[in-house]
Amino acid sequence: MHAKPGAVNKSPLSFFILVFILSIPFWILGAMAPDTTKLLPVQLPISALMTFCPLIAAAILVYKKQKIQGVKHLLQLSFDFKKIKNKKWYLVILFLMPAISLLSFLYMKLSVGILPGPKISTLFVVIFLILYFIGAIGEEIGWSGYVTPLLQNRYGALKASLLLGTIWALWHIIPWSQAHQTTIWIIWQCIGTVFLRVIMVWIFNNTGKSVFAMVCFHTMVNISPYLIPNYGSHYNPFAFSVLAIVTATIAYFFYFKRHSPGISKADVFDK
Repeated sequence: MHAKPGAVNKSPLSFFILVFILSIPFWILGAMAPDTTKLLPVQLPISALMTFCPLIAAAILVYKKQKIQGVKHLLQLSFDFKKIKNKKWYLVILFLMPAISLLSFLYMKLSVGILPGPKISTLFVVIFLILYFIGAIGEEIGWSGYVTPLLQNRYGALKASLLLGTIWALWHIIPWSQAHQTTIWIIWQCIGTVFLRVIMVWIFNNTGKSVFAMVCFHTMVNISPYLIPNYGSHYNPFAFSVLAIVTATIAYFFYFKRHSPGISKADVFDK
């Protein structure tokens, strides 16, 4: 999959524009539809269905240049777990976010005082684990499988992750507002989201550019806060942001400063 000169420069912008355009109907639906945040034990507005827009955008752009065969290969990235040669990375993929959520909960307990005891339904966790995994496929095929290699080719790993993290955060602002979050909540969540993507690119590059690794990690990002008492009602984006910044800083000094992204033309979905 070799890129033509200039194609790599244009594709990220085309992808981002397409993702935002495809998301508009879901934002409108979220504004007009009944408030689903009152129907579920988690605050998910109807606009959360935009989760599949990155996949659709990537599929459209790949189809234009590689037709159905390229789209088929793109979708197959969802389960490219064979790329993960060092199985120890599964410890990071599966347990980093629960650890961050636990530390965030402890911060809240120390700063706020007594918090309600755990109220976790095993059935709830299983159902939402499946739903979040499917949703993560919709996002990460686009964010990780398609656009991350393009951005890393141009900007390097750290700048690419910060840029992608910023766009990723901006993309979520409308759904967060439709979930009735406060302005300060959204600001801190945006900050944490940017540095979370830095962590994700660090994992991505250390797992053989595995989209499956990103899908699993993204699933844990979404499900971990709801393991906190009362379905994440005491989730604190400030604590999450601080912990994400600390983790991303550690990743920077131990990886980004010492390694190039190592993205080959074969990793780039463009011709």
